Amino acid sequence: QVRPVESGGGSVQAGASLSLSCAATGRTFIHFSVGWFRQAPGREREFVAAISWDGRRTVYADSVQGRFTISRDDAKNTGTLQMNNLRPEDTAVYYCAAGVSGWDTSRGYTYWGQGTQVTVSS
Repeated sequence: QVRPVESGGGSVQAGASLSLSCAATGRTFIHFSVGWFRQAPGREREFVAAISWDGRRTVYADSVQGRFTISRDDAKNTGTLQMNNLRPEDTAVYYCAAGVSGWDTSRGYTYWGQGTQVTVSS
């Protein structure tokens, strides 16, 4: 099975950028969609972005459209979420997920990482 492992979180000021990485261990991401989700304190987990298994399609939550970019490198077995112009409301634990039929909801994602904290201060 695939075990996603996130890295790259941290604490930044509003307007800064961060790049989150998701490394696949155990198995590769090949044939899996890769998605990013986030959960802020006291709130439900929400969808952020996803990329199709072949990298040809991407989808973003309205709240991050134009600021975040998702990508994947199957040669390196990694997925990346580039986050620009961060806002305090982006503060959350960010999770990487992989699944054969995953897209813009948590359904279809079988494998989940442990999460990485992103904190944005104003």
